[in-house]
Amino acid sequence: MRARPQVCEALLFALALQTGVCYGIKWLALSKTPAALALNQTQHCKQLEGLVSAQVQLCRSNLELMHTVVHAAREVMKACRRAFADMRWNCSSIELAPNYLLDLERGTRESAFVYALSAAAISHAIARACTSGDLQELRDVAADLKTRYLSATKVVHRPMGTRKHLVPKDLDIRPVKDSELVYLQSSPDFCMKNEKVGSHGTQDRQCNKTSNGSDSCDLMCCGRGYNPYTDRVVERCHCKYHWCCYVTCRRCERTVERYVCK
Repeated sequence: MRARPQVCEALLFALALQTGVCYGIKWLALSKTPAALALNQTQHCKQLEGLVSAQVQLCRSNLELMHTVVHAAREVMKACRRAFADMRWNCSSIELAPNYLLDLERGTRESAFVYALSAAAISHAIARACTSGDLQELRDVAADLKTRYLSATKVVHRPMGTRKHLVPKDLDIRPVKDSELVYLQSSPDFCMKNEKVGSHGTQDRQCNKTSNGSDSCDLMCCGRGYNPYTDRVVERCHCKYHWCCYVTCRRCERTVERYVCK
């Protein structure tokens, strides 16, 4: 069933652009929706975690789109974890939705990333439901947003006339563009576990001994060092094509050395 354009617009603004401290990403709790919940009756909407009252009303009147929205929430979870798998902050706290920790409740660069990705995901999912056009896979959107996350600008509220505006904290920085990510609160280094600020620490996180990037053992382990261990990997090998038309492979086992942070 093709959704009505005005319905799509309403859901987009209601779910992705909610005002308030973190209402805009509370709907990601829909990723936990049980598969057994059919979402074909209005009373099901009250069973959905993470929706504010206005969104529950939209759910009741637009049940045909709710499976799309639930799918979008699950895609955000996967895309965020995938994008930050090589960083100290690995987006694991997103799974606490709708009861987030401070890393996503304050105006941090991490919350800026999740807000932007969530808005992109719901736009992407609903656009697919409303049209048959081809779209920006979500993993590509996440990769682009991660680049903006790494260069995000810290801003402050400054009075300008009768209103306050968000401007760069450092006055010598050029004005912020609409396409940039901004944040109000600086983040911790995420090296040590501190649940109050949303840091799970990097102890026992896997690191790359030969990398110079954020997944390197030096950066990931915050200078604490790392422990090596061996792992057995089973993979397909010696594959042979047979006419016509199938491939047979053997299963080979090899030992690889991996490293985890102390």
